[in-house]
Amino acid sequence: MDIAERLPFAALIARGLAPGVIACAVVGAASAFLSEHYGAPVMLFALLLGMAMNFLSGEGACKPGIEFTAKQVLRVGIALLGLRITAAQVVAVGWGPVLLVVICVVVTIVVSMIAARLLGFQVLFGLLTGGATAICGASAALALSAALPSHPMKDRATLFTVIGVSALSTTAMIVYPMLARAIGLDDRMAGLFLGATIHDVAQVVGAGYSLSNVAGDTATLVKLMRVAMLLPVIVVAAMMTRSSAKKGEGEGDAEGERPPLLPWFAVAFAVLVALNSTGYVPHAMQLVGNDVSRWCLVASIAGIGMKTQLKELATVGIKPVLLMLGETTFLAVLALALMRWLG
Repeated sequence: MDIAERLPFAALIARGLAPGVIACAVVGAASAFLSEHYGAPVMLFALLLGMAMNFLSGEGACKPGIEFTAKQVLRVGIALLGLRITAAQVVAVGWGPVLLVVICVVVTIVVSMIAARLLGFQVLFGLLTGGATAICGASAALALSAALPSHPMKDRATLFTVIGVSALSTTAMIVYPMLARAIGLDDRMAGLFLGATIHDVAQVVGAGYSLSNVAGDTATLVKLMRVAMLLPVIVVAAMMTRSSAKKGEGEGDAEGERPPLLPWFAVAFAVLVALNSTGYVPHAMQLVGNDVSRWCLVASIAGIGMKTQLKELATVGIKPVLLMLGETTFLAVLALALMRWLG
């Protein structure tokens, strides 16, 4: 009897996936080390190191594990984001900031989709970049990418979006606190502005607490409300994917199958938010969940980097760059206008 026939099915899967998963984990650990010592976003380091190791994604022992990490481990990380927020946190900041967040997210994504179409891209690319800008940066880009249909250019678009949103988020972390002080915002309003406009959670925290504890607390809570918007946006993305597959417009997956209305990781995200809102989840478990989520996302983006050829990113042109710059600027201007309107 062949040795493969004597091994349990699960062991065969683990044996095939282990090399690639370990490679992604090692790149993730190296990225975390560099991020802690040099202050740049860990996601950006994971992308760059992953692309440097892209030879591992060719035909070989690591390929299955890299594919698994870039897709399935990603979904686990997204689901665990639900342990970051509770309904009470959202209610605590009042309905004004909630309205601000909802309007900013919806309008920014809609404008991004229109702008993408005008620039000659697919509408779903505008949803991807607009969602990353409006919600929570690289995490939102990865979550939306997981909900969108398979496409030959999908990984490339996702990678470009993560790189762009990470770079813009780091720039905003430096520039926006100075802007808030220059236009005379008090600590609470400055925190509201920072939480509503900076892309990634880590950069929001850094920018907010660089001003004051009040600004930091407000910015973090507002940012978590933006993270909560991830679920309805994923639902919309899944509905658009199903609609495209049904109409046969070529934006569905390769087999033309219609994906589920609500991906399992979105359901898990909602369940964890609801569970976390009950107050029965121990703080230690929340911390573990957040750490596992962060590691899953870092490892998955390393896997996506390994699957991408650097020369492909050099051919994207100026239009995608202008799109993301425009989205970021639009979000900041919209937030300031709404803050004035809401008082």
